[in-house]
Amino acid sequence: MTDKIKKVYELKEKLAGLRPLNDSELKRLKEEFAVNNTYNSNAIEGSSLTLRETALILSEGVTIAEKPIKEHLEAIGHKDAFDYILEIADRKTELSEKVIKEIHSLVLMADRENRGVYRRVPVMIVGSEYTPPQPYLVPKEMEQLILDYNEMIKTSDVISAAALLHLKFECIHPFIDGNGRTGRLVLNFELMKSGLLPVNIKFTDRVKYYNCFDDYRLSGSADMLADLIAGYEISELERYIGIIEAY
Repeated sequence: MTDKIKKVYELKEKLAGLRPLNDSELKRLKEEFAVNNTYNSNAIEGSSLTLRETALILSEGVTIAEKPIKEHLEAIGHKDAFDYILEIADRKTELSEKVIKEIHSLVLMADRENRGVYRRVPVMIVGSEYTPPQPYLVPKEMEQLILDYNEMIKTSDVISAAALLHLKFECIHPFIDGNGRTGRLVLNFELMKSGLLPVNIKFTDRVKYYNCFDDYRLSGSADMLADLIAGYEISELERYIGIIEAY
């Protein structure tokens, strides 16, 4: 366990020792995070919606006239998927292919034919020389991914385990679309289930994020992504602690 990951758990213990936020405070913070997370995750995938536009769509039900309906639906779908992982994380639901497909079905709400369905065609990752496995291999690789992760989490800290899960998931690229958004939601599901806060991988950090995949394909190590996640987690924990200590 790295020093940065150790700091995460130290801050987690500190937060647990402080007075809990009340329901209204928690709801407000979760809503703010959901909007920011939806904006960043969709922006990474090419959405042109700004943070303010995303907030207007999700919080006010506003339609942005000059922006595609598809991007509106992507924002709504991602927010619905985030609400769903909050619910199942509270129940400590075990990660499974069924859970991943349910998350994907919400993310890809506008694509009735492909939501929650493993891809049936070969795909390429734009800007990468890596080629994901052929479609007939996807079900077996997803089954093995879940088995491997559920074993790894028994002996590894959740940040390291979830980082490797995320990298492997994106390399399998099991769906025709929505893999990045689904994968980042699965990552947050596992963090929250273990009592950590969800993290918001920012659009402005997308190059650092992409570099984690290049490093994994070269070295087989998830350390770079684990370090990025730990940094985000520290920021979120310190923010919560700061809010509580300010009162």
